[in-house]
This record gives sequence, structure tokens and C-alpha cells, in this order.
Amino acid sequence: MSGWRHSLAVYANPRVLAILILGFSSGLPLALTASTLSTWLAKDGVDLKSIGLFALAGTPYAFKYLWSPLIDRLPPPLPLGRRRGWGITIQLALMAAMLALGSCDPKDSLALMGGLTLLTAFLAASQDIVIDAYRVEILEDWQQGAGAGMTQTGYRLGMMASGAGALFVADAYGWFIAYGAMAAALGLGMLMFLLNPEPTPRMSAQTVERERRAAAFLEQRPHLQGIQAKLLSWLYGAVVCPFLDFAARPSWLVIIIFVIGYKLGEAMAGIMAYPLYVSMGFSLPEIGTVSKGFGVIPTIAGGLIGGILVARLGALRALMLCGILQSLGNLAYVYQAQAGHDVTALALCVLAENLTGGMAGAAMVAYLSGLCNAAYTATQYALLSSLSAVGRTLFASNAGAMAQSMGWVPFFLFTTLATLPALLLLAWLMKKSAKSV
Repeated sequence: MSGWRHSLAVYANPRVLAILILGFSSGLPLALTASTLSTWLAKDGVDLKSIGLFALAGTPYAFKYLWSPLIDRLPPPLPLGRRRGWGITIQLALMAAMLALGSCDPKDSLALMGGLTLLTAFLAASQDIVIDAYRVEILEDWQQGAGAGMTQTGYRLGMMASGAGALFVADAYGWFIAYGAMAAALGLGMLMFLLNPEPTPRMSAQTVERERRAAAFLEQRPHLQGIQAKLLSWLYGAVVCPFLDFAARPSWLVIIIFVIGYKLGEAMAGIMAYPLYVSMGFSLPEIGTVSKGFGVIPTIAGGLIGGILVARLGALRALMLCGILQSLGNLAYVYQAQAGHDVTALALCVLAENLTGGMAGAAMVAYLSGLCNAAYTATQYALLSSLSAVGRTLFASNAGAMAQSMGWVPFFLFTTLATLPALLLLAWLMKKSAKSV
């Protein structure tokens, strides 16, 4: 029991607690471009197929690795350090985008809403690049499991705030005030950046030597002038090296496929959860009270339990256990679809989704953090988390059309099985990892 108590005590560390607030800032925009937005569109009579297509606006989450090298290496507009300066700059722009999105009317400007949703998602994905790198760099190795738990807990709380908070405020004051309140809440993340230190850059001797040799080789090319050689050398170190470093790892392609598929079933179910609730006749206050009010406890518990499981079982075994529970949790939606307007069924859905989703998310965060080279934290974590977001965006964008053609029960049964291929790949990775020890 002392080992379990020690794993829990690390959550009281001030830096680990700061990660909770930064995780909250990461999760805040996602609901405003996904579940809360889909509820808004459904209430205003937008068809399910169009609601599903709005999931494509989350594409920046899947491709944020493309501009992550710039955030990793370029100096930020605000002179507060590489991580903190970029973090606050992006958060200011994100607040403005959220306000603009909230000022739209789906009946008159659906296309404009799509563009602003895309912009909000782009800035939110950029914020994630900074926050993820900051978390990995500011925490010690023994704190990474707890950091993953806090990140996931804060992320889910951020989604709850922009879900329950936005729904309650929208019901009373309208959608613009709701989105404005969420923009103001983003200021908590800015405060954490200001109150905590800038992490010290770390680069291994091997990494330094690799980049030095590349720079020397380019500078010796007679057809390249000085500035051209320096630019190519910078691009090589910032863009090429992070990907070459990752691709040099054993089973890197299997890891990528696994990361893409691990949360596919949860993503497909999640994008259609709120339209399901609306179709069952639940009001906005009912959805907000049960899904985001009652859901606080399982959300916090899921993230913390996931972090503790990583510390006690290791990332791979924790991923397997949490992944199985996450898939089985989708069966609660089947019960909800059959039960209709039943608050007990709604509470069961929320309990299953928040608890198992939080556990699986924390395990995945810890796993991805452990894969990163400290010299390329932002770029490599952005690559890996972008791949994880592919299932939530590109594949899940068809969820609305599938639910419309299949019906609620067959659709949610399908989402329960959608993660099985990823779990089989994980079993293979676990077996290979055991052999290499």
C-alpha cells in the first residue's frame, strides 16, 4: 500500500498541480468546436450529416506536427521564454477566435462558422503543442505519470466547463455570452505560464553532434552561400532530425498505427453523444447537469486513476487495461438509445465515458511523453498526438452519416469494436517489449 500512497502523493507537487490548470486550458476549446458546437447546431435544426462534417474542422489537431518545429525553434513574439512566450501569444489569439465563433448564427452563416471553427481548432492545436512540451520538460521523469493524470483530468474539466458552462450560460443568456465566458476562462492558463518558470532546454551529446555534423556538411558545399547553408542547417535540425530520430526506433510504424486507432471508437461515439441526447428529448439544462455536473467526479477519478496505473503497472499494461474498459464503456450509449428519455441511463453514459475515457487518455499521454526525445519535445509530441487525433477528426467525421444510416444502436455497437485492431497491435508491442528486456 505504501507504493500506491507514494504514487498518489506526487499529485500534491506544485508543478504537477500547475499542469492541472494547463490541461484545463487545453481541453477548453475542444468542446467549443465539438460537443457543445454540435449541440448548438442540433438545437438550431442543422441536419446530422452537416453536424458530422463539422468534425473536419478539428483537422489541425491531426496535422499540428507540420508547424510544431517553428514553435520548437523560433523565438516567440512575447519575450517570456520559448515555451511561455509562445503559450501566452497563442492564448490571446485563441480568445479572439472563440469570441468571433460565438457571435455567429448557424441559420445565416453556417459556412462562416465552419471557417471560424477551423481557426479556433488551429489555435487550440497550437496551444496544445506548447503546453504538451512545457509539461514534458518541466516535470522530472518520476512525475510524468502524475503529469499525465493531471493533464487528462484538467483536459476533461476544461471540456466540462465549456460543455456544462456553455450550455447553462447559453440557455440563460445566449451562445455569444457562453463563448465569451469560455474565452475569459482561458486566462487561467495564461496565469499558470506567468507564475511558473521557463524549462531549461535539454539536448543530448549525441543529438548535438548529429546536428553539428549536418551543419558542417552543408557549410562545406561550394554551391551554397553562407546564409543558405545556415538556413538549410536550421531546417535540418528543426524539421528533419525529429522525424529521423523517431523513425530510427524499433517498430515505429506499428506504434504510429496503434496511436491512430487507440481512441477511434471513443471519438466516433463522443461526436454523436450530444445529438443522441438531443434526439432522446433531453433539454440543455438536463444535459448540462448530468453530463457535466454529475460527470465531474468520474472525470477527475478517471484521470487520476489512469496516472496511478501508469506509475504502478507501466505505460503499456495500463494502456491495455484502460483501452479495454474504454471500448466497453461505449455499450452505455446502446443502453441510452434503447432507454430513451431516462436520466438514469444518461448518468450511466456519463459515468462510463468520463471514467474510462479519462483513464485511457492519461495512459496514452504518459506513453507518448515517454517516446519523446528531450531535444525535440514539441515536434515529436505534436506528431504523436496529431496521429492520435486522426481518429477523432478524419475518421470520426463520418460518424454522423453512419449514425443516420445505421441507427443509434448498431452505430454504438460498431464503436465498441472499432478499437479492437489497435488493442491487438498493443498486445504485439507488449510481447516484443517483454522479449527485449
